[in-house]
Amino acid sequence: FSAAIVITEQPVSVSVPVGYTFTLRCRAEGRASLQYQWFCQQQSVCRQIPGATKPDLPITAQQTQLYTCRINDLYKNAVFSDWVKVEVHQCVARGLPPRLWRGEPVIVLNPTEQRVEVGKPLQLQCAAMGVPAPRYQWYQNGNLLEHQKKKKLQISHAKLSDSGTYLCCASNSHGEHWTNAVDIHVGEQSQHHLQLCHLVFLLATEKIALLVGNNCYQHHPNLMAPVTDVFELSLLLKQLGFQVVSLLD
Repeated sequence: FSAAIVITEQPVSVSVPVGYTFTLRCRAEGRASLQYQWFCQQQSVCRQIPGATKPDLPITAQQTQLYTCRINDLYKNAVFSDWVKVEVHQCVARGLPPRLWRGEPVIVLNPTEQRVEVGKPLQLQCAAMGVPAPRYQWYQNGNLLEHQKKKKLQISHAKLSDSGTYLCCASNSHGEHWTNAVDIHVGEQSQHHLQLCHLVFLLATEKIALLVGNNCYQHHPNLMAPVTDVFELSLLLKQLGFQVVSLLD
């Protein structure tokens, strides 16, 4: 029976850049001579890897795939190793990973600042390379988020209390690396937005023109022309039968 074979070293998942060369390892013990055969799976198709009949499987990373190893003996006993994921990052910034990379976590995708309406979904994402593949832990305002342990932080219905500063720690046996900290703002819909939605709803069957005039710029002196432009255009469009919604800044 299969208990005659015991796996003593399971392969481990990795997260690496495209073209990176490494080895998946599997070790087992049994009462008779053992044979190894590696399999890979991509997009639900599982196939035997030709010639992959040794405990070590050399890989040059090309695309994300799953791997497992079957070990059997002469008595038709067989066991399979854990499935492991080889995650391959196709686009990695110049200089990553470091030249003397030993497999410690390296952040390749940082989360981004967001503004989210109350009740809407909130999703933050990060990614890190590492050998073995990193574990993830998210924090809000320095407090550990018990159930947010994946690359993607997901909150189905954002609350006001979900506002704050978020960051994630990626760690493996070689160390840890932190993402950038980002501010998340959760709030009610703006008054302008509500007014606009109300007007569009009421006038859904009419011809509607939305005019937006921007006066204030962060890196440019304030402009005056947009105010008069919006005023003159609104008069013209009203003469043509449009319902006009005008917003400034």
